Amino acid sequence: MDIEAVRTFVAVAETGQFQAAADELGISQQAVSKRIVGLERDLGASLLVRTSRGSRPSLDGQVFLPHAKKVLAALAQAERAVRPGSRPLRVDVLNRRIAPAQAVYRFYRSRPDTALDAVTLSEENAAQAARAVLEGSLDASFRALPADQVPAGIRAERLLDVPLQLLVGPAHPLAGKGQVQPADLVGHRIWIPGIRPGTEWELFYQSLSQDFGLSIDALGPDFGDEALMDALAGSGSLATLVGTDDRYLWPDNYGLRRVPLREPTPLYPHILLTRAEHRNPVLTDLRDYLRASRPQVDDEVWVPAWVSH
Repeated sequence: MDIEAVRTFVAVAETGQFQAAADELGISQQAVSKRIVGLERDLGASLLVRTSRGSRPSLDGQVFLPHAKKVLAALAQAERAVRPGSRPLRVDVLNRRIAPAQAVYRFYRSRPDTALDAVTLSEENAAQAARAVLEGSLDASFRALPADQVPAGIRAERLLDVPLQLLVGPAHPLAGKGQVQPADLVGHRIWIPGIRPGTEWELFYQSLSQDFGLSIDALGPDFGDEALMDALAGSGSLATLVGTDDRYLWPDNYGLRRVPLREPTPLYPHILLTRAEHRNPVLTDLRDYLRASRPQVDDEVWVPAWVSH
């Protein structure tokens, strides 16, 4: 059934005139007549009674009219539901403790009436997240996707580069330093449990290890962030890496220390992935917020060679 023919029938039934319906719809009277004839043919029923003074619904038309109005109302509601800005912007932040989640949360706090839905697709890698964005199940995702793996139709923007810090317990030999160079980490074990094969963060830490000669591993089971904090607090040799905006909490008596990495400062590039043609006012506001609030690093920086510069 032609929905425009249904819309035309309702217009004729409400105005009582083919010409008035044509004027309302912005089409010719001949087009109105053609649509009505086609609709009556599809339904096998005469919907209008033509008179010298105009047209009115027939008995079948009177029965059909309220249903036709409901169809048009449902269609209008469906269109409103997907119109840019009409539904919550769905953003994948990967993990609620790390920088993308914190940045999106601060953005929401600055605009508390914003329609926003933050999700964590922690089991999907960057390529899978990009596919979800392309297919429309996500509006945006923060991922460190290699430049040569960005699919056609995806817009990739480096809007959230996060400086890394060393996190150690009080007994670690680097705990008292005000800052350390990546080269100072050579010979120290850096433990990052939860690195899964095939993920962008595995590729990132492989690149970091290779470029600076570091020992980074994910050996052993991952019992969660709290267990990692426990292990660091009780060890004089373990260390891990965290982002400056990553939110980790531990008891005061653990005495864990965040030590900035400098000369150069390694950056984890959380790249914003969106559909190239996607137009959404909330997404535009989020981009502007990220550009305005991005951290300024007064140091030489390092990012993997595979990241888009």
